[in-house]
Amino acid sequence: MFFLRMIARSFTRQLRRRLLIALTVCLSATVSVAMLGVVFDVGDKLNAELSTYGSNITVQPKSDAVVSDLYNTEGAAGGAASEADPTSFLKESDAAKIKTIFWAFNITNFAPQLNVHAEVSGANGGAKETAPIVGTWFNKTLKLESGETTVVGVEGMRSWWTLDGTWPKDDSDQGVIGATLAQRLGVKRGDTVTLTKRTASGQTHTQRIRLTGVYDSGDDENGSLYIASSTAQVLADLPDSIDKIEVKALTTPENDLARKAAKNPAALSQDEWETWYCTAYPSSIAYQIEEVIPGAVAKQVRQVAALQGNVLQKTQAVMILMTVLSLIAAAVAVANLMVASIGERSSELALLKAIGATDGAVSRLMMAETATVSLLGALVGAGLGSGVAQIIGQVVFGSGITMRPMVFVLVFVLLALTVALASASSIRSILSLKPAEVLHGR
Repeated sequence: MFFLRMIARSFTRQLRRRLLIALTVCLSATVSVAMLGVVFDVGDKLNAELSTYGSNITVQPKSDAVVSDLYNTEGAAGGAASEADPTSFLKESDAAKIKTIFWAFNITNFAPQLNVHAEVSGANGGAKETAPIVGTWFNKTLKLESGETTVVGVEGMRSWWTLDGTWPKDDSDQGVIGATLAQRLGVKRGDTVTLTKRTASGQTHTQRIRLTGVYDSGDDENGSLYIASSTAQVLADLPDSIDKIEVKALTTPENDLARKAAKNPAALSQDEWETWYCTAYPSSIAYQIEEVIPGAVAKQVRQVAALQGNVLQKTQAVMILMTVLSLIAAAVAVANLMVASIGERSSELALLKAIGATDGAVSRLMMAETATVSLLGALVGAGLGSGVAQIIGQVVFGSGITMRPMVFVLVFVLLALTVALASASSIRSILSLKPAEVLHGR
């Protein structure tokens, strides 16, 4: 009881220094909780933010993927960037199977494509030219085997496009045209263009497409015309055929295990396989897509995966550095405040030693006082840090930060070690106190 009374009395004396110690610890706890809270939640937030800029996995027929790998090109055997029409295909009806894989909930969007070339004629007998035609889904509602429904398509995959008009309806004769192609053909929103395509069987098919909008993608896609996949399949006489699927997925940045699995999944041990397969790496999601779509090869878009990993690592490094610096600042401040406090209380401490208190007992008293004040500051700081983390989440990511219990445990452990080290370095001065000299004013 005497020990507790001594601690309680310390709050009535040197109140200013006690408040400064509490404030120092509070600020350090605020910064630490906020930064570590964001660090533990920033992975999903950054992936979700970066995934708005396009797909990070592409699915192709195996033969197209082999050609692409041989010539180190993207879409070498089909796609809007290719001059030749594709010669191998996947089934459009298999595309919905992507939502049946283990990581189905991480697949936020996908859109199949049939990329062909056709002669495009402007309205009223205007200019003509051969242009890439992309048959796809715009905003398609899928009914899954589980009974759930999901909406997928390029409307959600091309969020950075500037669209003058509206998106076409699926399974219609509508389309959107790139700004560059529209300028060359002299057409605008609301006009009708005619597509003419000579099929592999020698027949000529014609489709009239009403333009619901003109888009500006800022890249080569401005020279393309997007129409419904069903219309493109009729035009090219390729029923239920697609040559590419773009997939947008929330993924975990790659590590050594993911890179090893990407090279050869068969080389993994049983434990490594289970860890890799049950983690949302781009390579494991791609592997699972290949399992459900016959004849397909799924590949991650390396630039997107690398960007996600680099941005995440750099962001986490900055936040961890800020946490470390705040703890160092707290340690220095607490140590200086305790040295000053011990100096002011030297007579009181010397008297305690004179009446029989040991160096250990006096040191424990000072440590207990500092620990009590620091705990109060840490509790207030933890609450403030949670609020700061939510502000960061709303300002940067537009959503709240999920505060994990381990964040608070880790911060309190780090602060305890910081305060203990700071106290230990300053309490050494107690050992040099000589009661006779201090009490006689020497």
